[in-house]
Amino acid sequence: MRVVILGSAAGGGLPQWNCRCPICALSRAEPARVRPRTQSSIAVSPDGDTWLLVNASPDIRQQLFDNPVLHPREGLRHSPIRAVLLTNGDVDHVAGLLTLREGQPFTLYGTQGILGSVNDNRVFDVMAAEVVRREAICLDETFEPVPGLSVTLFAVPGKVPLWLEDETLQIGTETETTVGAMIEAGGRRLAYIPGCARVTDGLKQRIAGVDALLFDGTVLHDDDMIRAGVGTKTGWRMGHVPMRGEGGSVAALADVEIGRRVFVHINNTNPVLVEGSDERADVESAGWTVAHDGLALTL
Repeated sequence: MRVVILGSAAGGGLPQWNCRCPICALSRAEPARVRPRTQSSIAVSPDGDTWLLVNASPDIRQQLFDNPVLHPREGLRHSPIRAVLLTNGDVDHVAGLLTLREGQPFTLYGTQGILGSVNDNRVFDVMAAEVVRREAICLDETFEPVPGLSVTLFAVPGKVPLWLEDETLQIGTETETTVGAMIEAGGRRLAYIPGCARVTDGLKQRIAGVDALLFDGTVLHDDDMIRAGVGTKTGWRMGHVPMRGEGGSVAALADVEIGRRVFVHINNTNPVLVEGSDERADVESAGWTVAHDGLALTL
């Protein structure tokens, strides 16, 4: 199984277009110290020929350009991407669907709750129904989006997308609006969980023994954005578990047997983004890799 991390940042990317927080400023001034990153998305293939795109970032056009394995190969219209899977309805995971509207057939997968939010917004009708088939998948139901690649979706603690929040908002509940994906090929297993509000015993049991885990790395501490002076929301309020601190994922997953541990979906205020920082050294010493765009894994 081949995996390419197309985008490793959280919503807005790095640097964010209007942000002058210390990390965004450093990324503009010294990109060797803070690599620019695009918004969260990965591509997975069982053979390097046909690919599954997991989440469609607003940066998808640039991501596809930057990765030649995803370029057209034949005729006037072609793509090796045969399917797209959504793990939630966040803008940074669905807005790229609008770019994938150029008459290219593929199947769009997601739970009924996730696809429902897309189906209810008519702007996504630019993906013509006769070209792009939409298929709702039940939780814990294994399906094959491309030949040789099997996927099982499972609920993780989270919340509805920001643009669907109302007075009924609940955070940390396990529903089909925030899911993880267990992806398998050739006897290897990859768990992809770019959004997660809490590490539960059930989640630990689910991912035990995987060959690689790509996990929510939005914030280092729950109050990253507050410390940076650019926001008032905590990681919990955004539906994301911190790496460190009470309930942090590094400690919570330390006793789980996992092959490769990689943080993805990293917010622009997270200090682990700075090469050579104490914060980066801390999570790396715990066995984690901080993802960057273009990071490739072969399992």
